[in-house]
Amino acid sequence: MGILARLTVRQQQQKVREDAILDATRVMLAKKGYDLMTVDEVAAEAGIAKASLYKHFSSKESLAAAVMIHLLDQAIAFLESLPPELAPVDKMRGLLRWALDLRLDGGLPLLPSTSSTLQSNLLANRDYVKRILALNERMLDLVKAAQAQGVLDPGLPPDVVVFSLYARTCDPAVEYLQMSGRYTHQQVTEYLVKVAFAGLQGTR
Repeated sequence: MGILARLTVRQQQQKVREDAILDATRVMLAKKGYDLMTVDEVAAEAGIAKASLYKHFSSKESLAAAVMIHLLDQAIAFLESLPPELAPVDKMRGLLRWALDLRLDGGLPLLPSTSSTLQSNLLANRDYVKRILALNERMLDLVKAAQAQGVLDPGLPPDVVVFSLYARTCDPAVEYLQMSGRYTHQQVTEYLVKVAFAGLQGTR
């Protein structure tokens, strides 16, 4: 019983350390991107020795993959937590708000497509591919439902809509508006969500 208890404590400690490493990796990916991020910087951000980091993650590639998989799990969980009766377009708005809020808090890495190395590594990761396909399927269903309701332009291919929304999460406008100091965190999010869904034309 004592051994099991000690193992449980050890596992808890490992989980806490792994979470700290992933948080640090997410911060560094958001700040510098995959190509410029180094394992030394992640270890320093997490407050641990690089040797200790390697006990949990074998490489820079495994670090980035773990972060991206965790973010996809969070996005899917967020969608699943929304009330079933919520309109499809409102679920999409909600997910974009969630992603932009995370970005403004410095916790959302840029899209994998910004790094060919990261993109190829992730596409070779079965767990990542499984998650991204699951999220894409949910998003495509929401777009099609919103188009059927006449809320979104039915002339736009659903995948174009989905990937346009993904792109909004790494829009440089987020940092520009935040750094200007003219808008609150909430205002930046709401303005960008409005532009994404309502466009630039006002009501007539």
